[in-house]
Amino acid sequence: MKAVYIMWLRQLKRYWRSRGRMLGALGQPLLFFVALGFGLGPIYEKAGEGNYIQFLAPGIMAMTILFTSMFNGMEVIWDRQFGFLKETLVAPVPRFHIMLGRTLGGATVAVVQGLIVFAITLIFGFNPSWIYSLVALLFMFMIACAFTAAGISIASKLEDMQSFPIIMNFIVAPIFFLSGALFPLDNISPSLRALINFNPLTYGVDGIRGSLTLSSHINIFLDFGVIFGFMLILFLIGTYMFSKAEA
Repeated sequence: MKAVYIMWLRQLKRYWRSRGRMLGALGQPLLFFVALGFGLGPIYEKAGEGNYIQFLAPGIMAMTILFTSMFNGMEVIWDRQFGFLKETLVAPVPRFHIMLGRTLGGATVAVVQGLIVFAITLIFGFNPSWIYSLVALLFMFMIACAFTAAGISIASKLEDMQSFPIIMNFIVAPIFFLSGALFPLDNISPSLRALINFNPLTYGVDGIRGSLTLSSHINIFLDFGVIFGFMLILFLIGTYMFSKAEA
């Protein structure tokens, strides 16, 4: 398991060294939070839905984790271009361990980004319930692991670094906007609800929101089961695809 620790530590070192990337990754979620939270907040309250900041903050945290996790896969392409991936793949360690280390490292980075956004939302008026905060952290970690594995899976089959962000945006945007992160799931059309229910991030967002605000649209045990199962499936797929990767 030494390889797992080395890959995990390497991901953290990269994160710490790239402070500009860290700050840049916070720009979009904070823009969404401030613009929507204070822009649509009065309309949300007039509609009788309560405080929009309370509703929106967990969704923005999930957004941060989603984007950070998926784009962690770019490091696989980067390593391939600079030769580090070849050194990793020829090392006498199981590729499962390499995949596990990369996934845990990327997930740790994504959760840290999510926690930074969480701290900032507290400044802007988010008032969470701290009783189940550890449950929320567990949901954040499972989301991060699942989508980090997804990003690595896709990146393991790509060689062009420029095509990766295009593909990621094509995948990530629908997942985020159809997760219920920005709008309540009540009184929506059946066709839209079917898409939202099919989206695994929906259950992650609902799990975080239910844990931090004690307001959930879906049963939290179902949320946990779906996200946990989705995480395992994506990790197994990612392990298989990464094992077939060529340097």
